[in-house]
Amino acid sequence: MRRLMRCLVPVLAVITAIVPAATAAADPDSRILDVRPLGGRQFEVVVHSAAMNKPITLWMSHPGAGAPALYLLNAVDGGEDGGPWTRRTDVADFFADKNVNVIVPMGGRASYYTDWLRDDPVLGRNQWTTFLTRELPPLLEEKFGMTGRNAVAGLSMSATSALNLATGAPGLYQAVGAYSGCPRTSDSMSQAYVASQLAVFGANAANMWGAADNPAWVEHDPMVQAERLRGVALYVSSGTGAPGEHDTIGDRGIDGNPGRLVDRVLVGGVMETVIGGCTRPFIDRLHELGIPVTANLRPAGTHAWTYWQDDVHLSWPLFAAALGA
Repeated sequence: MRRLMRCLVPVLAVITAIVPAATAAADPDSRILDVRPLGGRQFEVVVHSAAMNKPITLWMSHPGAGAPALYLLNAVDGGEDGGPWTRRTDVADFFADKNVNVIVPMGGRASYYTDWLRDDPVLGRNQWTTFLTRELPPLLEEKFGMTGRNAVAGLSMSATSALNLATGAPGLYQAVGAYSGCPRTSDSMSQAYVASQLAVFGANAANMWGAADNPAWVEHDPMVQAERLRGVALYVSSGTGAPGEHDTIGDRGIDGNPGRLVDRVLVGGVMETVIGGCTRPFIDRLHELGIPVTANLRPAGTHAWTYWQDDVHLSWPLFAAALGA
């Protein structure tokens, strides 16, 4: 029921909408606080973000020196409620023999992994763009001997974030994956969607990018800023919302529970229908600009982690080629 309400509120807000400070500077006080081995190539890394003045915990798969980096961003809960990538997919096993550092930041719920104009009374200080693009990469590159080549991928909320990180930091990422996210933010429908996602967690979107007419909304609209993605290897996916191959009683996350299956088909179906309506025009826009994109527009499928696990597997060859992995 909790997931049902959290998912329905953003979707209903989008449907009803159809009818009617500056970025923090990087700080030398950012530093790695701790590195804890978890077994094999897995580590927990704790990094102090000066921009947010707090420690951020990362899960990391480290193959050794001389490998590039893939940042995987969590969903709207920041990996805190339903769990992060490592709990809900097979990423630890999948990347266990790959020559890439995989980094999953823990936290960032309802933040869009962006720099907020103002601190939020509920979420506090969010300066995630600064952390992810300016504070964190040089620290990890020095500590773990990375190559300086990076990819970033996200799902749902953070699919938009991954695209925005790339448009906001030209040259930092060689590849981007956007799995089942709405790559629009500045029109009234998508603004309602963004605001409602934040509102589920008690946050105010006006503290993120300001009022609806603030230029920050356009600045963070991948559809508008698509030209900035030229030269980046792109993988973009979405389903149609119709039940697909993973929407079965035995699927991971449903685990034989009929109530979860109903939730997946109804709520996840509506969400993916809305997101598919955002994604297809974005793909068309990239084609108009002559920007290559690997588009996985599934003929069926809901808003669910097992589809995003597939996306990781399918996008990896594209990422590996772009990263030299």
